[in-house]
Amino acid sequence: MPKYLLKKWHGYHVIALFSIAVLFNGILTYYQWQLGVLGFACLGGVLFLMIRARIQFEKELSEYISTLTYRVNKAGEEAVTNLPIGILLYNEERHIQWTNPYLSQLMEQDLVGSPISVFSRDLINEVNDEKKLFLAEINAHNYRIFHEPDERLLYFINVTEEQEFKELFEKEKTILAHIYLDNYDEVTQGMEDQVRSKLLTHVTDALNNWSRENDIFVKRTSSDRFIAVFNEETLQDLEENRFTILDEIRENTGKEKVSLTLSIGIGSGQSSLRELGSLAQSSLDLALGRGGDQVAIKEKNGKVRFYGGKSNAMEKRTRVRARVISHAIRDFVVESDKVFVMGHKNPDMDSIGAAIGMLKIAEANGKDGFVVLNPDEVNQSVHKLLEEIEKHDDLWAQFITPEEAREEATDDSLLVVVDTHKPSLVMEPKLVDKMDRTIVIDHHRRGEDFIDDAVLVYMEPYASSTAELVTELLEYQPSQPDLDVLESTALLAGIIVDTKSFAIRTGARTFDAASYLRSNGADTTLVQKLLKEDLEQYVKRSKLVENAYIYSGGMAISKGDPDEPYNQVLIAQAADTLLTMNDVVASFVISELSDGRISISARSLGEVNVQVIMEMLDGGGHLTNAATQLKDSTIEEAEEKLKEKIDEYFKGGQGT
Repeated sequence: MPKYLLKKWHGYHVIALFSIAVLFNGILTYYQWQLGVLGFACLGGVLFLMIRARIQFEKELSEYISTLTYRVNKAGEEAVTNLPIGILLYNEERHIQWTNPYLSQLMEQDLVGSPISVFSRDLINEVNDEKKLFLAEINAHNYRIFHEPDERLLYFINVTEEQEFKELFEKEKTILAHIYLDNYDEVTQGMEDQVRSKLLTHVTDALNNWSRENDIFVKRTSSDRFIAVFNEETLQDLEENRFTILDEIRENTGKEKVSLTLSIGIGSGQSSLRELGSLAQSSLDLALGRGGDQVAIKEKNGKVRFYGGKSNAMEKRTRVRARVISHAIRDFVVESDKVFVMGHKNPDMDSIGAAIGMLKIAEANGKDGFVVLNPDEVNQSVHKLLEEIEKHDDLWAQFITPEEAREEATDDSLLVVVDTHKPSLVMEPKLVDKMDRTIVIDHHRRGEDFIDDAVLVYMEPYASSTAELVTELLEYQPSQPDLDVLESTALLAGIIVDTKSFAIRTGARTFDAASYLRSNGADTTLVQKLLKEDLEQYVKRSKLVENAYIYSGGMAISKGDPDEPYNQVLIAQAADTLLTMNDVVASFVISELSDGRISISARSLGEVNVQVIMEMLDGGGHLTNAATQLKDSTIEEAEEKLKEKIDEYFKGGQGT
């Protein structure tokens, strides 16, 4: 308790005692007036001393308050004058009315009357937005600025060292990477030991030189696997150079008449080494699922960045893997009460053909199978196929709507998703959420968006089509299903459409699958009938081709009529046609769909990775075949975005 308060507290007690003494002395005077007079004389002396003490107390209190006020005012003045914090008052016109000396010394000029933008061009914007806390750079220093809009007051606190430490911490964060030789086993199979050793020496020398130049620790863990540890600053440099090690490995091994490619999975944005390792492995799986020869960088928040992917994926799936997957699918089918199969929205021939193939697997194992399809969302060629299916009552009875599928599905049902792996693109997303067991069969390069918790994933970007994959699975079923002409033809149509009549993405296994279907009655004449187009569609496609122009060295771009919607197949066909023209290395067709979205179909001959360009626009696909769909956009806006991403692609060195 302060001294003056203690005295005041004691004073109250003295007054109380004095009052009691006066009362007692009054009683005494009544009985013995001589003693009472003497008592009052004593009390008078005591009262005099009390008044004197009171006067002294008030004098000391006044001096104390005066001294304290002076010290507080002086401390405030010293703080405002000498404290290393800037203080600024501004008027309604955003001009400076007053600053403390700290700010004047910082700017080395008299600031009164100047606009507050004298500190920073961005400062006036932050003040106008009435932000209460923000950062600004002033004279190569970083300041945290506290803003009191009602008082038109700014406080400037120098946080340069804090920012430097933060940047240093970010730069020194640990990054973990898994490096994998994509096709080492396939390429070196049957090689002599000396040749294999020489080839591996080229790879290890290139990786060692790369690690020395970039301050990376690289350790080989097996014949085709390495682990690398570096920091965030190194990762930024590698991203700026777009991981030239991929090209170096491919070119160096190519000199030996053998082309090896690298895939790198990188985990970042996490302090735990265990979680970094998990992210790195997940990134590697993603890179391999997209065909290899690329880098995938995954952060804790799930965001993924890709680099590379310039070369066409080499076919390296084996019949052993197809047989194992086929038997695994059989086990899941047997354990289920019903099997539901669905592809992507606006299904094509590949999606429908693959779905019919999966129906036959369910039938071969004694289970009821259903294809989930919305008949109102199909293109012309698929509509023709459905007309043929309607003539076969047993097969048509297995086609149900999404609403019927949700009602029929039980806890023991199995869902098979074909020709897509993105939950946002499936025919009925709610069905994915409802089912506990989902199998994914797809031939597209894996994207960031993926169906969670699938019990089995069979993704082969080396395959021509999903119909090809399903055909192989049919071949390896223990109980061979009996395919009729229409079912075999639907699968063959899916392969023919996706390979452009065996012209692109066609491997030896593609012809094997086609041969199997042909031996089961597939009718090539019926395929041609299903793929016929009417004259109106042909004319519309010709107009799209006519509207094309060449942009940025071989990039053909065409726009559809804004007042006329086009279907997805027509847009894709126009892109394919443009690719056959002289001097065209990649084609892009932009048009509005019937639902108001803007679609872009992209094609290339392999020199340009259209998948990367489409992924910049939230799409995806293959190196030579990709697409995207944009919401809340016009055709002109989509065209500008596309040009911007094409420029960004070539500026980043991916097109060289």
